[in-house]
Amino acid sequence: MGAVDLTQFHKTFFEESLEGLDAMETALLALDSGSTDHELVHTIFRAAHSIKGGAATFGFADVAAFTHVAESLLEEVRSERRAVDGALIDLLLRSVDCLRAMLARSSSGQPAADAGSETLRGELLRLVSGEAAAAPGAAAPQAAAVDGWDIRFVALPHLLQTGNDPLRLFRELEQLGRLEVRRAFVLDSAPARLAELDPSQCHLGWELRLHGAIARGDVDAVFDWLDGDCELAIEALSGQARAAAAQPAPAAAPPAVAPASATAPAAPPAREATASATASAEASSIRVGIDKVDALINMMGELVITQSMLSDIGEHFDFTKLERLREGLAQLERNTRELQESVMRIRMLPIGSVFNRFPRLVRDLERKLGKQVRLELHGEHTELDKTVLEKIGDPLVHLVRNAIDHGLETPEKRRAAGKPDAGTLTLDAHHEGGNIIVRISDDGAGLNRAAIVGKAVERGLVQPGQQLSDEEVAELIFAPGFSTAAQATDLSGRGVGMDVVRRNVRDLGGSVGVKSEAGKGSVFTIALPLTLAIIDGLVTAVGEERYIVPLTSIVESLRLGAEAVRRIAGGGEVFQFRGDYLPLMRLHRAFACAGAITEVERGIVVVIEDDGRRVGLLVDDLLGQQQAVIKSLEKHYQRVQGVSGATILSDGSVALIVDVGGVVRLGQRSKAA
Repeated sequence: MGAVDLTQFHKTFFEESLEGLDAMETALLALDSGSTDHELVHTIFRAAHSIKGGAATFGFADVAAFTHVAESLLEEVRSERRAVDGALIDLLLRSVDCLRAMLARSSSGQPAADAGSETLRGELLRLVSGEAAAAPGAAAPQAAAVDGWDIRFVALPHLLQTGNDPLRLFRELEQLGRLEVRRAFVLDSAPARLAELDPSQCHLGWELRLHGAIARGDVDAVFDWLDGDCELAIEALSGQARAAAAQPAPAAAPPAVAPASATAPAAPPAREATASATASAEASSIRVGIDKVDALINMMGELVITQSMLSDIGEHFDFTKLERLREGLAQLERNTRELQESVMRIRMLPIGSVFNRFPRLVRDLERKLGKQVRLELHGEHTELDKTVLEKIGDPLVHLVRNAIDHGLETPEKRRAAGKPDAGTLTLDAHHEGGNIIVRISDDGAGLNRAAIVGKAVERGLVQPGQQLSDEEVAELIFAPGFSTAAQATDLSGRGVGMDVVRRNVRDLGGSVGVKSEAGKGSVFTIALPLTLAIIDGLVTAVGEERYIVPLTSIVESLRLGAEAVRRIAGGGEVFQFRGDYLPLMRLHRAFACAGAITEVERGIVVVIEDDGRRVGLLVDDLLGQQQAVIKSLEKHYQRVQGVSGATILSDGSVALIVDVGGVVRLGQRSKAA
């Protein structure tokens, strides 16, 4: 039998290791100075132990070596030989960051260790080696006299079935010190004949000697998950044994299992590079709840039944079966719709996976800026499409950093304003209509109206003395490169890059807006589609072309008389709608459509809205509603202004999907002209 190619498991190892680091970080942030919460400490230790074991198994020696030292430090905390304090939590959080970077380098085929990781590993080693000074009791000096350990390890027959591997254990022991296999033996439980041997059973035992000044807790940690799967005896290396160990070892028959270094070398670089080719964010897997899989299987069963019924009708068709055919087609439509919904639910993930990064970010910014922040998270279980989830993280991080840096005040300023020392930052997610609404709110000073207007006048965005509403002032911060910061810092000031935030959100088919009240805080609201794959749209006719307008953006459809439209300077047109004048966009002009209706009174005006701004679209006719599967134009053609994608209609023709945000902005510019 050939050797197993472990590279096929690398992707799973990286994903599970990153999940383990997330669990470590969450537990560390919940751990307070002086805490004796054994459950939290145990969670952190187990996560580190899993990463170390996996890294050793798959040949990522640098990751395993780093994690081993961190695990040794955690073992001291777990055994209450080292107290938890702020400095220790900071060091372990830095270790989590370092391991994330090491895993990223490993997944791309690069060496995991670099100068930064080695420096931090040295810092951890120095802390572990000084355990006598850090231990609260006086028992630690005894451990220094131990020069090694004799280990008798006998596997129970079912050990392999629990996922444990003796060779991996030996590799972990080798990282602690020099490992010597004194004797390997076959147990009496082994069958007498080779043909009767079950490869899933283990009938071996080993007598090992581990050389070096190694803490007993580090040795115990290697066998931590083998409780009930082996017989284990660990004894300190006696003085006589140490003397014997110094003599040359007598020649002996080859052991049944060679030392780990001889039997399981680290994976060669070429093999690691193979894994890196597939370890990309785009190809990452999704963990799906069994209830969603069951629903999908049930729907497939219903679809098979419907297909069988229609097939039978088709083979023996006559006009007496026309009603059954209609019923079958209606059932097929229901099944297809439900199957589509079931498939889309598989891609839906809770937004909590994005929210979980903010406790660490808030903690770091608190310390850096000298502020106190109380973070509140609501709606973490709200689900949205995985693609949207992956791309919304950076805009949310930017808004949170800005809220803490330039929204919330220092404790001194808050006290002077009659506020509590700690500012409150709230992230909330919930469903609203066909969208996900994410709000980032703070109880800080709010937007500085005078500074924003002053900067806008300086840049020529508004005229001196021009009267602006609060909404118009808030909108100014989304201008490209707009900032009121007096000086550049490594933290973006509120306003810097806000145009990028809006552009990124709009690329997802969403919108972002802000409301602020001086002295009371600001609220940024992001509206996102549930999925980027399918939209509910209104099919419109413009000449010989078909355009789909997303239903969530439509306010109303109406007919206008010719007298209702007025021309303005610059050639634009406006019409009155609910007490306001809205710009009128003729789609046949915007997209150069031939044969379209040009008289307003013969067409239909569809009022659409984006970020609170409205525009009327003149189309020939409304053809009905349809769910549209969005296809990207950029992959096959190029980006087209005013168009967000395309879809295929039921008759096989192609219809373009209107980019509501782009059309509204174009209409507002024509109105301003």
